[in-house]
Amino acid sequence: MKNLTTHMTPISGRMGRNFGAGVPPVKSVRVLAGVSGLVREVYGERILQLAKQSIMLDIEVIEQQECFIPQIVVTEYLWEIERRAKEINIGLLAAPILSLTNFGHWGKYVLAAETLGEALVRAAASLNYHGTGDRMQLRLEGAMARISYTHATRGRRGYSHVASGTIAVVLSILQSYLGTDYFPHRIELDVPRPQSDTLFGDTFLCPVVFDAPEISVCIEADKLNRVSRGPARTTLITIEDVGRALAEPAGVDNYLGVVVSYIRAQVQAGTLSIESTAKAMDTSVRTLQRVLRRDNGVDFRELANVVRLRRAEELLRGTNVSITQIAMDFGYSSPANFSRAFRKASGLAPHEYRQRLLAK
Repeated sequence: MKNLTTHMTPISGRMGRNFGAGVPPVKSVRVLAGVSGLVREVYGERILQLAKQSIMLDIEVIEQQECFIPQIVVTEYLWEIERRAKEINIGLLAAPILSLTNFGHWGKYVLAAETLGEALVRAAASLNYHGTGDRMQLRLEGAMARISYTHATRGRRGYSHVASGTIAVVLSILQSYLGTDYFPHRIELDVPRPQSDTLFGDTFLCPVVFDAPEISVCIEADKLNRVSRGPARTTLITIEDVGRALAEPAGVDNYLGVVVSYIRAQVQAGTLSIESTAKAMDTSVRTLQRVLRRDNGVDFRELANVVRLRRAEELLRGTNVSITQIAMDFGYSSPANFSRAFRKASGLAPHEYRQRLLAK
């Protein structure tokens, strides 16, 4: 195996497609896994519910699922928590629970690498399976290695929490190979220096620099060759496996794809509205409808029905959930209304669709 500290060239990762103008970047909802529970524990149920109501999405319901939401929703959610709890360090408080091990198939793929250097190269090269619009790089600078990350939502309100959370996730990769007692040489954050920066040093246990051009974690280059110190892990996972599990990013390089992705997230969370979708797209309801009609020839209601009915097919095919429960979860006023909509779309009533599958 090659020595990474002497042979590795700078590796970067971003969207593999042209990221169209006006197309909001998206992020795996897993980045927020555990945050809602932490907010409930520290600040109480009321603060959590108010934050959820503000973004019109119950992120907690879907945080363990492989789905994607606009990055704006992530930053807005964290900002709403900050505003209502009057807590400016949500990202730091959440740092102990943020780990790449919670990032589903993508996290497993990255951490299946034999060495730390290979894991970081995997993370950068496959970043588009975790989100769009961001950039990650690994560069050698003499005896030091710089792991840098640039977010598409840099500068938005709530971004400082995202920046702190990113550092925590990068540290989780390092500690998988170097041990939980390892801390980097230096951390650089692309956010203004706070009035009190003591908590940053206390959290990351190393020097922290602010007002940097990008987020960076600097470590000794010879550490890149370290083999995992954790339990034996399977290496039988490929980028193709990740692609099959996270097929969603293939469709979010255009406006319609992002809208569909967010509708799907809302359907899985149990609450769907055009107002929530417009807010996530950082636009008005009127503009959202106009763009959908002008560029795609559909309106929001048609699109929402298609997504809901496709999800209904998945549930009818892959679960034993009752038709009544599916109708209720999808917001239909009655099972009869759901059945009519399903028959119109598929040519079969829900019970006929399920019976036909069972007969095969």
